[in-house]
Amino acid sequence: MTQFLHPDDIRTLFSSAMSDMYRTEVPQYGTLVQLVEDINAETLRACPELAESMKTTGEIGRLDVERHGAIRVGTAEELSGIRRMFAVMGMYPVGYYDLSVAGIPVHSTAFRPVDAASLSKNPFRVFTSLLRLDLLEDQELAEQVAQILARRMIFTNRVTELIDLVDTQGGLTQEQAVEFVAEALNTFRWHQNATVCTNTYQRLHDAHRLIADVVSFQGPHINHLTPRTLDIDTVQVGMPERGILAKAVIEGPPTRENPILLRQTSFKALEEKVVFSGQEAGESGTHSARFGEIEQRGAALTKAGRALYDQALAKTRAAAPIGAAGEGAEAYQDELAKQFHVIPDDLEDMRTQGLAYFQYRAAKNCALSDYASIEALIKDGHLIASPLTYEDFLPVSAAGIFQSNLGSDEQSNYSASANQSAFEEALGASVRDPFAMYAASERESLLTALKNLGQARLISGLKGA
Repeated sequence: MTQFLHPDDIRTLFSSAMSDMYRTEVPQYGTLVQLVEDINAETLRACPELAESMKTTGEIGRLDVERHGAIRVGTAEELSGIRRMFAVMGMYPVGYYDLSVAGIPVHSTAFRPVDAASLSKNPFRVFTSLLRLDLLEDQELAEQVAQILARRMIFTNRVTELIDLVDTQGGLTQEQAVEFVAEALNTFRWHQNATVCTNTYQRLHDAHRLIADVVSFQGPHINHLTPRTLDIDTVQVGMPERGILAKAVIEGPPTRENPILLRQTSFKALEEKVVFSGQEAGESGTHSARFGEIEQRGAALTKAGRALYDQALAKTRAAAPIGAAGEGAEAYQDELAKQFHVIPDDLEDMRTQGLAYFQYRAAKNCALSDYASIEALIKDGHLIASPLTYEDFLPVSAAGIFQSNLGSDEQSNYSASANQSAFEEALGASVRDPFAMYAASERESLLTALKNLGQARLISGLKGA
């Protein structure tokens, strides 16, 4: 019987190879990873309670390998092909993100593992954006872009063959998986030679710098890889000390005792030499696209909690806008802290108010005498609730990182122009609802814990039981 390598193991091979490739292409990424590792180690030494909690919940094992990357594709065919490629690695589209809210002509999803065991093994994610030609005012340029993109192929013939092979034989052997990873990396490599001439590049750039990045090259080069830190504020301070220019503000919620959702910062995109099509030998220009990013993940919020988050962030951005060079950053941080008092910085308050998702476990797997309620089990210490880690992204934060990557910290606020149905049609599949996934994970952990405590009768009182 043929032995196939598990998709989790293929994902680990790929994410490691991607990290090695990006470290070679962007040396500052290596400096960033070392900074994060140093701060994580110090944070765990200084906070033994955090270290023990992460060990208990399984978070500690994935910390050092955790990364997310980001790519931008130009056509429905490219997006659908990327979906099939990531499926080989056990990564599926979760969530729909409309970045038009910040004037960026893309919409996106995140390819990631979807079950607890796979997330624990390696929670590699790739935030994947599709260019929206329908948002371009210059329709003549949009037609030219479509013609340029129609001429390129971002996948090697061999990786396409291997993806097809998974469909026919059910998986990849160890040898085939190693070859698949090597071939798949070619899709995400940086190519110094552009596929367009200087004039075309400039026209694309003038329409939107992101459009120039998507359209002007052979494929969707990885534009950042992101390690996970336990203390992003210390990282933000430490970046300049290691020669890394950080963006003006950390995207996402403010500093809290109990982190929520996702906080992100980055260093500005590099100016890289590019040789444009049709130029004489030796002539070149520059392109700015690839950068470094760091993230800190906290508790996943429910729809009620997320509504409070969205309101607080919107009020902050309206009251304290940030300029292109980071002007007003201090006032923004003060306003952010003020507005976010609407979300309690206490785990038990968030749980009882239904603002965050939790995972439950029995303190000891032993049958107890009958209890009247789940709350009584928690009060007596038999049932332990820990916040579920947020595994996804935030559209405004993603847009803020994109803006910084494109050379500005200025906030842009536009009318939303979501079109999830068009995105899913291009994808060739539906995206999964992250809220439903967190709710299912919470419920499953609670059911298991109640059964382990001999309190299965309390299940009937749960919603959906």
